[in-house]
Amino acid sequence: MSNEVRAATLDMPGLRGSAWYGHKGNIYAAIIVTLVMLCLAWALLQDMRWIYLLVYIWFGLGYGIFLQYGRFCMASAVRDLFAVGVPRMAVGMLIAVMLFSLTAAVVKVLGVNTFHPHPLGWHILIGGAIFGFGIVFTGGCASGSLYKSGEGNIGSMLVVLSISFTQAYYVTLGGWLNKLVPASWTASAAAKDMPAQLSVTDGWFDQFVAGYVWDLHAGQLADQLGFDGLFSGAFVGNAFLGAILPSLLLMGYLYFVVYRKGYLRRRKVTVPRLRDHLRGVWSMVVSSRNTAIAGLCLGVLAGAHMWATGELREHYGIFNFGELLANMGHTAGLSIQDTVFDPGYWYITTQEAQWGAWLLDKGGMQMSDNIFFGLENGIPNPLINAPGWMSIGIILGAAVIALSRREFKWKVPNLETAMFALVGGALMGLGARIGMGCNIGAFFATVTNGDLSGWVFLGGMTAGGWLGVKAFNSWMEWRSGDDDLAI
Repeated sequence: MSNEVRAATLDMPGLRGSAWYGHKGNIYAAIIVTLVMLCLAWALLQDMRWIYLLVYIWFGLGYGIFLQYGRFCMASAVRDLFAVGVPRMAVGMLIAVMLFSLTAAVVKVLGVNTFHPHPLGWHILIGGAIFGFGIVFTGGCASGSLYKSGEGNIGSMLVVLSISFTQAYYVTLGGWLNKLVPASWTASAAAKDMPAQLSVTDGWFDQFVAGYVWDLHAGQLADQLGFDGLFSGAFVGNAFLGAILPSLLLMGYLYFVVYRKGYLRRRKVTVPRLRDHLRGVWSMVVSSRNTAIAGLCLGVLAGAHMWATGELREHYGIFNFGELLANMGHTAGLSIQDTVFDPGYWYITTQEAQWGAWLLDKGGMQMSDNIFFGLENGIPNPLINAPGWMSIGIILGAAVIALSRREFKWKVPNLETAMFALVGGALMGLGARIGMGCNIGAFFATVTNGDLSGWVFLGGMTAGGWLGVKAFNSWMEWRSGDDDLAI
């Protein structure tokens, strides 16, 4: 039984399912869009350079709309696949991967690709496993929790809060955790030429990053295979070999192992031919039209986002949004390198960590003497945090379409579901920091750009999700037995 089914729900009184509710929902959706457009216009009137931040908002709105439209969530893909043997969401995810890989290849050929590959190591697998275990209990992945927050799901809002604060806390921890850090990490981190403001040997995460991750190699498949041509490297090396071919192989696996038997039984086919299997594959792809359409649109939108950000960087002659903020006089919250987190493409979790760090910093905690915030990502005011506004845009975009489709409702979790949201969110936050990203940043955005570390993260997330489903089912069986004894 899913968290959403078990959650206590509170519908908008007397509205859901009625024509009046639909009318009001459209009005509320229009109000959200109008307010967003007015705020965007006001920002541009103050300084046209805010267009860089606004692009993140616009694409965030688009992501939120299509995520909600297709109920697109990695947690649902894992849960549906292992709990009930339904590959619908996993297929939609792979469709999005293939489309994004093609649009990313176009952007690379145009010379405005903003992607940077992730160092490949065991941390990707372990981080993915922890993250995958957590998403089963929260009922939503990083992007799924955002769009479900836009539907009025308070449990998902708790997940976002948990991810935000726990990530910020993890990267500042030291003390007894330092005893668990291998001596080789400590020595390697100490040997790095680091700014005096940082104490990289005082925290486990700094030693993990400076003493281990920075010593690893990163690269895109086209470069590793030695493709000389830009076009062939982008489309053949990165897109086809790095993303499309593995996706097709996984779709074939999902068909033959998960979907085929049920499909042929429903079609009453006893001796299947090739055309029967081809029809079966097509049936699997279109089994949920909305999910397939969402996958197609998300793939194209993610590529367009990368192109738009790259063009703006070229236009303003910058490498990072922090430079633009400094030119505009907003230097508070910049890192030691005068940078802020600015991936240039669809990304989740790091901006949420910045939200948590900003509030903790205002509460008196020292949050800038570490690599994650002090050296790399900064802690900008949430009002000028471009990726942060992308996440807010996802919430607002999901709210707009949920209201217009009469799917918005306030869902108040019971105590058990709230605890699952907080604990699962904490696990997701830990997995995201160890794995250097989430289901979007460490998987979706990487494999589509020819970075094979994303498939490693998916492998870890799948294994963690499988264990999570087993643990969740065991918990529910125990609860059921405990309830029977109580009766």
